[in-house]
Amino acid sequence: MDVKKSRKKPGLHRQKMPVERHLNYAAAGVDIDRGNEAVSRIKLLARSTFSSNVLADLGLFGGLYRLPSGLRQPVLVSSCDGVGTKLKLAFMTGIHNTVGQDLVNHCVNDIFVQGAVPLFFLDYLAMGRLEPTVVEQIVAGMATACRQTSTALIGGETAEMPDFYTAGEYDLAGFIVGIVDRLLIIDGKSIRPGDQLIGLPSTGLHTNGFSLARKIFFDVMKKRPNSYLKDLGCTVAEALMAVHRCYYPMLLPLVRKRLFRGMAHITGGGFLDNIPRILPKGCEARIRRGSFPILPVCEMLQKAGRLDDDEAYRTFNMGIGMVLVVGRRDMNRVTTYLTKKKEKFYRIGEIVRGEKRVTLQSPA
Repeated sequence: MDVKKSRKKPGLHRQKMPVERHLNYAAAGVDIDRGNEAVSRIKLLARSTFSSNVLADLGLFGGLYRLPSGLRQPVLVSSCDGVGTKLKLAFMTGIHNTVGQDLVNHCVNDIFVQGAVPLFFLDYLAMGRLEPTVVEQIVAGMATACRQTSTALIGGETAEMPDFYTAGEYDLAGFIVGIVDRLLIIDGKSIRPGDQLIGLPSTGLHTNGFSLARKIFFDVMKKRPNSYLKDLGCTVAEALMAVHRCYYPMLLPLVRKRLFRGMAHITGGGFLDNIPRILPKGCEARIRRGSFPILPVCEMLQKAGRLDDDEAYRTFNMGIGMVLVVGRRDMNRVTTYLTKKKEKFYRIGEIVRGEKRVTLQSPA
């Protein structure tokens, strides 16, 4: 009789194969359904900013916008920016709608100083885990600012990036496009010695200097976001999260009358780095200390942080968010308009011959 030989090798036993698990995107931390919910929440907000020049709804691969007519030599002006570490305050307080306003207003100011009228805006929002309600709050703030400036929120990107951002945190950036007639561009080339400097007040730190401000308040002064500051009459969070002011609606009539030789948005770099950006060769901007009231929160930060003037004026706006360069013959028209609008303004200095820089002068 033939004996059948076993196919098993001595000492080896069959092992059960592990059951295969079918992975999906959600298992990797990205929930497409949650992303779709976030988009559905913000569509109505974005549509509330649309004008007849918006030619497509949200959801296409790109936004479509028809350029307005009537300009002889239309020039597109673009800019992109973020909110910086001011976002940390949003994470700490759970207040997310104001940073959306900050983002739009900052970007509008940046192109407006060149005389541009904003057309449309796009945003980039990235989170470790998408929270539809938080996304909705952020975009609601953007939509509010867009409606106030007749800017169309025509698109953006909402990204879920697990393991990249800490839980509850996100990053935010904005992209804006505006338009100006080439002959009406404000580039500072006509600035000359004798021109006057007008400062318009800020509403807070706006969106710059927050890394230093947080260090002073939370590490040096040992405060918390809900700590009440008697000298300011508000909490730390209220002082730091005041919305970045937009100067566009109020100043547009003066821009259209070509009454400014230059405009400087006081953002990162404060007075010392921003004003020289618009100065032509051979012109120096002299700022008179004491010509405007220092913003109380800036005064507190400078004192608690023991900052010298150069450091303070290069980090914070010190209470002035926009600087206007005006020729002497136009000063009366500008100041009369601002007075009628009940807008506070300060004569903070003048342009003199010298190096392309800013100098801080002590009161006479």
